[in-house]
Amino acid sequence: MPPKPIDRAPSAYESPLLIKNLLRHSVRQFSTQEIVYGDLKRQSYRDLGERVGRLASGLVKLGVKPGDTVAVMDWDSHRYLECFFAVPMIGAVLHTVNIRLSPEQILYTINHAEDDVILVNAEFLPILERIRDRIEPVKQLILLNDAEQTPTTTLDIADDYEALLAAGHPEYDFPDFSEHTRATTFYTTGTTGLPKGVYFSHRQLVLHTLGVLSTLARTGHGSFHSDDVYLPITPMFHVHAWGVPYVATVLGVKQVYPGRYVPEQLLALIAREKVTFSHCVPAILQMLLTHPSVDQTDLSRWKVIIGGAALPQVLAKQARDRGIDIFAGYGLSETCPILTLAHLKPPMLDWDEERQLEIRCKTGLPISWVELRVVDEAMNDVPHDGKTPGEVVVRAPWLTQGYLKDPESSEQLWRGGYLHTGDIGVMDEEGYLKITDRLKDVIKTGGEWLSSLALEDLILKHPAVAEAAVIGIPDPTWGERPAALVVPKRDQLGSLDETMVRDWLKERVDEGILAKWAVPDRVLVVDGLPKTSVGKLDKKLMRAQYQALCIMGDVSG
Repeated sequence: MPPKPIDRAPSAYESPLLIKNLLRHSVRQFSTQEIVYGDLKRQSYRDLGERVGRLASGLVKLGVKPGDTVAVMDWDSHRYLECFFAVPMIGAVLHTVNIRLSPEQILYTINHAEDDVILVNAEFLPILERIRDRIEPVKQLILLNDAEQTPTTTLDIADDYEALLAAGHPEYDFPDFSEHTRATTFYTTGTTGLPKGVYFSHRQLVLHTLGVLSTLARTGHGSFHSDDVYLPITPMFHVHAWGVPYVATVLGVKQVYPGRYVPEQLLALIAREKVTFSHCVPAILQMLLTHPSVDQTDLSRWKVIIGGAALPQVLAKQARDRGIDIFAGYGLSETCPILTLAHLKPPMLDWDEERQLEIRCKTGLPISWVELRVVDEAMNDVPHDGKTPGEVVVRAPWLTQGYLKDPESSEQLWRGGYLHTGDIGVMDEEGYLKITDRLKDVIKTGGEWLSSLALEDLILKHPAVAEAAVIGIPDPTWGERPAALVVPKRDQLGSLDETMVRDWLKERVDEGILAKWAVPDRVLVVDGLPKTSVGKLDKKLMRAQYQALCIMGDVSG
């Protein structure tokens, strides 16, 4: 017999999992708590609730209907937080536009998402001016402006954001509707082809919020609680700033939004607002830790999740030396995004710093409600021995159900009923996952698999190296061979060369740390490493540039 459903009284109300329910409680219970936007604005949670109502009613007066799409082009701000709530709460879809894409890619996402209204920061008006004749159809534009003067533009501006709110009603009555209604859309920033649209429902965003909240609800290390002060340093256009603004709002914590990411301003905000919880990619943290102002900033109360790329042990040590409670997290655009967090289990807190660093830099333990497997090509689980690699596949209540208007790629993503991450990893006996490479980046040389991430982490321990990337290059004998691109530290400019790095790696071979065949055939010293719009290493571009150098004769093949 099938499972028996519960009996329901005729008048019983079944509460849908809607984003509005993440806001209501906090506005009432934490009404005086602060939300800060850089040096420009301070407001309370009560103000947030009223402005969300005003924005919603203003958009409705403008003609926005359930199912319409409202795009946002802005820096991280209090306005963006208001849009996180107001737009989906009226049944519309929030499209968070990646402002770091090229104008042509931005045009593609606007047209592909079929945006009806675009809320645009004055700084990005030139982008829309450049592509306006190809935007289909003509959109209504709402101006977001931090300056006192109205900018000059050839675009037809329907309204100003603050004027729209002023004419709105603070007590807007948000309706109930299906929790499976699409709430957000944004576009992945892969290094191949056009950006892919991923989307999430109200139910998925609520459950992701609760899943992250239940995992972070702990004491001490890696916790996030009502006494914290939250500053995101992951763009709000990218996977809803990892969904943490929703978590922060439910907790009723003080929130600080920095606008543009400028190192000295970020450090000043951390000091002035007493920030205790953030998340960012490794490149941002490295930028902060190497900035001159860091020596005047107390970071000993700061908890930081590092994601978007592997957390190198050398960077983690630099952070720990300043008292930062640093640990890795993992997820994809397609997974809303958080899947794992590298929390230390209680007994591990008594370990020495070096052993703790190894755990902090792992990909982590699956958070609540995440079913995560490491499998071979036949979808069989590989041993949890910390050594046997396989592809990471997942199930969770908040994974995107497909790519927007792309059924073929959607089915490929979900083949076999699990979402395929495209990441290679190993699982240890304690349940910790460690990503060892992307499927497309793993290097196969002489029949052996070589992790580019592990080799990068080792190269970064060279005292003169600031950044490192390892790529596979074609080889007629071995199939592929590793090549390394390294950026020297500021005080080592002009002195670091290929021989120094290779000799240093050969010493690691003598120590038994590295296999002889894993030493890169070539090491290129470069000024910088190309990155995607969200700070990830762009290895596709690196491989293309390396091959171009080979063709020009600057690098021996």
